[in-house]
Amino acid sequence: MIVQSPNFLGCIEDVAAASRAAKNVGALAVQVVVEAMSLGALKTPAESGVSIAVGEAQSFGLPVGYGGPYVGFVACTKEHVRRLPGRLVGETHDVDGRRAYVLTLQGREQHIRRELASSNICTNQALCALFATIYLATVGAHGLRAIAAANLKRARQLRSVLLQLPSVSAPYAAPFFNEFVLRLPIAGCDAVHMLRQRGIVTLALSDLEPGHDNDLLVCATEMTTDAEIDRFALALQEGLTRAVAAV
Repeated sequence: MIVQSPNFLGCIEDVAAASRAAKNVGALAVQVVVEAMSLGALKTPAESGVSIAVGEAQSFGLPVGYGGPYVGFVACTKEHVRRLPGRLVGETHDVDGRRAYVLTLQGREQHIRRELASSNICTNQALCALFATIYLATVGAHGLRAIAAANLKRARQLRSVLLQLPSVSAPYAAPFFNEFVLRLPIAGCDAVHMLRQRGIVTLALSDLEPGHDNDLLVCATEMTTDAEIDRFALALQEGLTRAVAAV
């Protein structure tokens, strides 16, 4: 079973409950798809009874770069380690005591005999991985938690300010990390166009799924400033006022 948390709408799922439910019906493994930065604030996948965790770590110091390349990650409990795709490199020492590195946890024949291979193609994203490694080494564990907390603070600050605008509501009451959905009195696609003219990027959910005509997906991170939050609120307020006046 696969669970995404925070999910596409920004809501944090009860992964532990999902894990228990899956295991009660005999699921072999529970996999959670996470946003890497959220792990600095939320329970770890292991604490929620998850066997496999995958996700995107662009937030670990990688530039947006017009959609990529970024750095995905995969982690698992010990029982699944030998089934991981790709090549795992372990550190050891040679007969002279010098540091050495070696492919480990996978039999050599796995890369020769197709029926034993867990991955037939390995893409080299060493530069992206290096970015993330340097970022994590720089901020450290305490810094990562502080940055995750800043994500939470900014997102809640932005949501609180926007919900003060007339006829703007939040359709979901679930806790969230740095993304959330707003329901507007105008079409979401119209709001996206209006905000983009002010240099503010949002996503109209109606472009992806029916039934979300007035819903807007909004995000704030540790990079979001007070001035940007105020600018967002002012732009949305003025746009909504013009839209209501036109009607």
